[in-house]
Amino acid sequence: MMRRLSSPLNYLRDGFMNKPSIAMWVVTGLSAVGASAFAAPTAGPAPPVAERRPFDVVSPNGNRRDDYYWLRDDTRKSKEVLSYLEAENAYRDAYMAPSAQLTQKLFDELVARQKPDDASVPALDRGYFYYSRFVPGLDYAVYARRKGAMRAPEEVLLDGNAMAQGHSFFQIGDTEVSPDGTLLGYTEDDVGRRQFTLHIKNLKTGETLSDRVENVQPEFVWAADNRTLVYVEKDPVTLLSVRVRKHPLGATQPDPLVYEEKDHSYYMGVRKSRSEKFVFIDLRSTQQTEVRYADAADPQLRFTPVLPREADLEYHVDHLGSNFIIRTNWRAPNFRIMSAPIATSTDKGTWSDVIAPSDDTFIQDFEVSKDYLAINERSGGLLKMRVKTWRPGKDMLIASDEPSYAASLVHTPGLDSSTVRYVFSSLKTPRTTYDYDMRSDKKELKKTEPVLGGFNAANYRTEFLWVPARDGKKIPVSLVMRKNTPLDGTAPLYQYGYGSYGASTDPVFRSSWISLLDRGFVMAIAHVRGGQELGRAWFEDGRLLNKKHSFTDFIDVTEHLVALKYAAKDKAFASGGSAGGLLVGAVSNMAPQDYRGIIAAVPFVDVVTTMLDESIPLTSNEFDQWGNPKEKKYYDYMLSYSPYDNVSAQHYPAMLVLTSLWDSQVQYYEPTKWVARLRATKTDHEPLVFSVNMAGGHGGKSGRFERFHDTALEYAFILRQLGITE
Repeated sequence: MMRRLSSPLNYLRDGFMNKPSIAMWVVTGLSAVGASAFAAPTAGPAPPVAERRPFDVVSPNGNRRDDYYWLRDDTRKSKEVLSYLEAENAYRDAYMAPSAQLTQKLFDELVARQKPDDASVPALDRGYFYYSRFVPGLDYAVYARRKGAMRAPEEVLLDGNAMAQGHSFFQIGDTEVSPDGTLLGYTEDDVGRRQFTLHIKNLKTGETLSDRVENVQPEFVWAADNRTLVYVEKDPVTLLSVRVRKHPLGATQPDPLVYEEKDHSYYMGVRKSRSEKFVFIDLRSTQQTEVRYADAADPQLRFTPVLPREADLEYHVDHLGSNFIIRTNWRAPNFRIMSAPIATSTDKGTWSDVIAPSDDTFIQDFEVSKDYLAINERSGGLLKMRVKTWRPGKDMLIASDEPSYAASLVHTPGLDSSTVRYVFSSLKTPRTTYDYDMRSDKKELKKTEPVLGGFNAANYRTEFLWVPARDGKKIPVSLVMRKNTPLDGTAPLYQYGYGSYGASTDPVFRSSWISLLDRGFVMAIAHVRGGQELGRAWFEDGRLLNKKHSFTDFIDVTEHLVALKYAAKDKAFASGGSAGGLLVGAVSNMAPQDYRGIIAAVPFVDVVTTMLDESIPLTSNEFDQWGNPKEKKYYDYMLSYSPYDNVSAQHYPAMLVLTSLWDSQVQYYEPTKWVARLRATKTDHEPLVFSVNMAGGHGGKSGRFERFHDTALEYAFILRQLGITE
């Protein structure tokens, strides 16, 4: 997975309030525990102050002094550092104490909108209907199947609630049933570090086998023999996906090596073709890819490239008949879909177009079957669905009359099926799953995500705007608000952005947003450069030496919405997580006057120091995204926007920063250092609250409802800045 690609607002309170020392700090004020590390006043809610300890960060382009480098502890066992983080959480609770009633009310609202026994749409695979469901009052999914029909007896494959007992964090990564349906492979993580453990369960006896493979990627595949698992092993320090191995059932010897990637700028994953004939190894960097394939029935699993890697060439492969179906940017910046004979796939001269390249349509994804090709494409800033038959004939765009929406392809088993599954959603329309039948031209509604608590989509409206950027580009913006919200310059604004890795932020339904919408907020997504909402050029114009466009786009959207009276100038809030945390962190330095508050979740804010250190997980994978600071041109440019390096003696808005101790994507010490430097440097008296999840990862703490604690914390913090505490 990419380092900072996560949804914000899912990072939880740490649960340390049950410790007597922390509870005492909340009641009596922070005490000076570990005074050599930090000091704090003895009365009133005041934050801990980190001690300055000069440290030189060395680089080929000059050294930089970092007074807070000491807060980095790779073991996560330093009593001094842990005490400091716990003191930050104590200050968080002390500051938020006047809003405790509102925080609880918000949490109750968020939970009340969830259907207690919700279940996924079943997917038919080799005679079984597979699905997951929740048990009312419990946090984790139950994975199950029924043979032949949904009225058949249920067979429980995994009970996440039973498996999570005794763990402060628990996550099931992937589940895969063997081709003959008798064995279940699954991966689990009980730390939050994304170092999964692979297990195998006998579905006939219910026994979990002794096979156990640690430190793997969550995804894996079964070979055709029903006895061999193919998985990706991670480096224990950098967490890079470096080797592919195969695990024979019951093996006691080290698992044989299938493939090793020497270039650590690549991410690696394994998957099966939809036909299940081939196992693929996907190798991907920012600008180029390579796919290797092996016959799933080959005992040796001998992999060969579909096409050897080439500079700036990207492609993704599936299989149909005697051909590979390939999505590629070869002579097509917005990608095209081509057919390549398997026997001659290494010769691009034998490839032929299925979907020709387009200047105004970006091809994002596809799915093949014997009868149709389904395509997810972007045009006009929106994600749309197209389905067509292989032979000339039907070609249909599934669109909507809503101004802002997303229609997303759902990959499902069944190469022989004539139907394609997709999800439609907008900022006011809950996720709605359809099966579209190419033969009959009819769509079948499979499920509309239930939203309890009296939600009525008719009470809201969405808009889609084009906002002028300072350099003349037009920035797409998705908006939602209640129909009765006055657009007279008095409404508060909640603006979210991401803008990295080419990841587009689609305007899909978020039930949590209802809590702010019903309190009069206008909610906006700024589709800034760095995503691919407007195609590949939109991504290229927001990375490397163009990265600052992401930040100025976000600021320009805010100022434009205020000028159009969608929002009050003194009630604008900016939110972003992960690389979106970098976005709002940079914005806080560049335009603090435009925002009443900023929320940064697991923010990537110490850009230069992190990218100089290749021992930090995933750093070397991302030089194509940010640049390699060992090269002076990138060093200077990254240094000019890195939020940590650009903290200055100026007024900042109110800020809430969230992190997780076990985050494998953005290490906890980045936001920890940033908060410490902000506290020591900024000249205002606005609150700066830092919340550290002591038992979670990049996505926060595990559990269906637990994630809402941080959402409630965030919304209560925002409302407090507007003078609302109850």
